[in-house]
Formats: sequence, structure tokens, C-alpha cells
Amino acid sequence: MSANNIKLLAGNAHPELALLISKNLSIPLSKIGVYQYSNKETSVTIGESIRDEDVYIIQTGIGEQEINDFLMELLILIHACKTASVRRITAVLPNFPYARQDKKDKSRAAITAKLIANLLQTAGCDHIITMDLHASQIQGFFRIPVDNLYAEPSVLNYIKTKTDINNAILVSPDAGGAKRVASLADKLDLNFALIHKERQKANEVSRMVLVGDVKGKSCLLIDDMADTCGTLVKACDTLLDNGAKEVIAIVTHGIFSGNAREKLQNSRLSRIVCTNTVPVDIDLPIVDQIDISPTLAEAIRRLHNGESVSYLFTNAPV
Repeated sequence: MSANNIKLLAGNAHPELALLISKNLSIPLSKIGVYQYSNKETSVTIGESIRDEDVYIIQTGIGEQEINDFLMELLILIHACKTASVRRITAVLPNFPYARQDKKDKSRAAITAKLIANLLQTAGCDHIITMDLHASQIQGFFRIPVDNLYAEPSVLNYIKTKTDINNAILVSPDAGGAKRVASLADKLDLNFALIHKERQKANEVSRMVLVGDVKGKSCLLIDDMADTCGTLVKACDTLLDNGAKEVIAIVTHGIFSGNAREKLQNSRLSRIVCTNTVPVDIDLPIVDQIDISPTLAEAIRRLHNGESVSYLFTNAPV
């Protein structure tokens, strides 16, 4: 692919993923400087000309304290590109920030995902590439095109090559993920089960009820993200208590905040698999990763060349 009229910019949220995308495209990362003053204000400078270029800014939504800093960094980067007369700005957000705040689920609550959409557009963003949105209707919060890619093709490859598929059953840890698990089950020709969970407050599950038969099966617990890992650990216990042979958790975004490390260390999970949409700094032997940089790189290549991106919804680039 020619590097003419295309620039890759990387924020500080996930430099490893940006380097992998850069390597896949054979395009070097552009020079940028991101500084933080002593009063915590963020300053961004771009170290080369980007006039009339097609710019892709890679920044993921992560962190317990840093997520707001990285979001502000992204907005300033977009605005710096806009004022430098670029042709088009595409924000590559593998994990969309604040995606779980997508509806007004209680009185006087904010729909923060809509606010993030407004901020990105106001800053000057022309296009969004993201992966496995927590709620796909977030695409409707934008007045600009949004390409929501799926980790499913890469997950399918992993399941086929690295699990005991002949004795497997797919499990959704909640009703909201049933559609995702049903889609995978159809493609793999497997049965699936469902866990109904009752919450007393956010991030805290009080009771779980299994719907389906998992006795003697290798359970593949599928979810879009693992944050505090409370749901996955409780779901694992529920499945094993109902006669499951083993439980492997497969998630797209391995956020692992709070005391997730301790929960995983003390859990009965055989393995937890996540993609590298966010940096994972947990070095436990049960943690495995799927590289999705080829999918993101191919999406950038296709978008730049005006080709269809829908091929990536069902196929993982080699």
C-alpha cells in the first residue's frame, strides 16, 4: 500500500497496538509530542506536515484514572489535525470510551456515550472506526459514518484451533449477550446456554441462574468486556457447580480494573482470552490474547482506498 496521502498518529493509550497496525500497513507512525504541564493540562504538537493528508488517529478508551486524560488527548489531537488543514480525520477507537453509559437507565442519569459522540464531532472528526460496541445503537449518536468492526471472526478462529470444540458449549453470562453468543453458536454448529443475573447495584451481581445443560461440557463463556471480572468469576462458579468440565472465558475488551487480577488469580477459570483492543498488564498464566491489529489495519486500508469494509464482519485477515 502506498503511504502517499495517509498518516498514522498514535496517542499514548495503547502504543503497542498502534505499532502493530503500523507494521501491518507498512506505514510509519507520524511524529507527535504529547506533554502534560505541571497543572495537568495536556499539550499536543505534530512534528511533520499533514496538510491535505488522510489522517488516522489510534487511541483506545482505557484506564481507571487515565481514561479522561486519554480522551482529552484524542480530542486535542483531532483539533490539532483540523487546524493543520488535513483532508479527513478518522478516529480509530478499538474500545469506545463510556460505551456502557448508552441509555438513561435511572432518573437524572446522563447518556454519556452521546456526549462523547458530540465531543468527537465538535473537535472535527470525520469518521469513526471502533470494535464490538457495548451497544450497537451508539452508532446512531453520530452524524458522521461509524464502522463498528467485530472480533467474532478472530474469536471463531481461536475457538476452532485452540479449544476442544467437539465437547464445547457456548454460554452467555447475561441476557444482553444472548444475540452475540447465538451468532457464534450458529457458525460453529454448537448449543448454547444462558445465565440470568440479578444486580443490586452496578458492577455487583447478587444471584445467577443457569438456563441450559452444561454437564460434562467445556464451557466457552462469551462476553464483550471483562472489567472487574466479578460477573465472569461468578458465572464460572455457577457453571462448574452445575457439572461443567471446564470454563474458558473469551472477551473482546480485557479492561481488568480494580481488583480483577486477584479475582482471576483465585478463580476456577481454566483460561481467560481477550483481544488487544486495550493493553493488558496482567501476567497470569491463564490469560491469553488474540491480536486484532490485522483487522483494524485492513479496515484502515479499505477505508482509505474506498473499498467495502463489510468483508471484515465475517472474515479475519491472515
